Amino acid sequence: MASSVNPTVRRRRLGQELRRLRELKGMTAEQVAERLLVSQSKISRLENGRRSISQRDVRDLCGVYEVEDHRIVDSLMQMAKDSRQQGWWHSFGDIPYSVYIGLETDAASLRAYDPQVVPGLLQTQPYAQALIQGAIPEISPADAEKRVQVRMRRQDRVSSEENPLRLWTVMDEAALHRAVGTPEVMKEQLEHLVQMSELPHVTVQVIPFTNGAHPGLNGQYAILEFPDSTDSSVVYIEGVTSDLYLEKSNDVQKYSVMYEHLRAQALNPEDSRDYIAKMTGRYGG
Repeated sequence: MASSVNPTVRRRRLGQELRRLRELKGMTAEQVAERLLVSQSKISRLENGRRSISQRDVRDLCGVYEVEDHRIVDSLMQMAKDSRQQGWWHSFGDIPYSVYIGLETDAASLRAYDPQVVPGLLQTQPYAQALIQGAIPEISPADAEKRVQVRMRRQDRVSSEENPLRLWTVMDEAALHRAVGTPEVMKEQLEHLVQMSELPHVTVQVIPFTNGAHPGLNGQYAILEFPDSTDSSVVYIEGVTSDLYLEKSNDVQKYSVMYEHLRAQALNPEDSRDYIAKMTGRYGG
């Protein structure tokens, strides 16, 4: 397995292979759980890559599935070992959305919709600081700073000259009106947004209030796609206490269609850039 693949993606690939072996055996997750005297939820978490997979887990599952080819077992065991390595984000300690960061780090493209705020990958540091402190009033200064640092580090994927993330973001006009931080912070943020939108791999669109109701009113979400065709696309929906990851093709298709509607209702990229530039006047200068 390529050493460049991060541990989150390794877990996903390993989980997909274990699911394939289970289905070839004609067993349900419940049946496997009964054989191994574990909970069905553990089997599900192992297969969807949300839980770290030990070499013992792989050995036990291969035993249940009667995998006789030692090369397959050895390969899966190595994947399990590699998947327990740590990504760059682990150096910041416990990050609640670490699974998402792992996926984002390896993604080839990201389509995001944000109804309330500027998307994280396009935020300035002062804007991110004000946003995190306002959104999580009880957060300690140390934890707030840690989150800001992680957010700035995530932006390396967008600013990288080699293999940058292809970012397409649609924002509701509300994100431009919501004053996060001081007027100076907002002015700098909108100017940064205009600057980033000029990059060839970044597209920014705005849905103006005058367009009325649209499919994004239900909330924020992102669609991640990966360079390896064996890695299925993922829809990420951020929650207050837990996040949702959708990988079934039908779910991804529904959100992809909804995103196309959002893009169609938004101003085109050039008009969106002009609209954002005009909005900077609201914050002085």
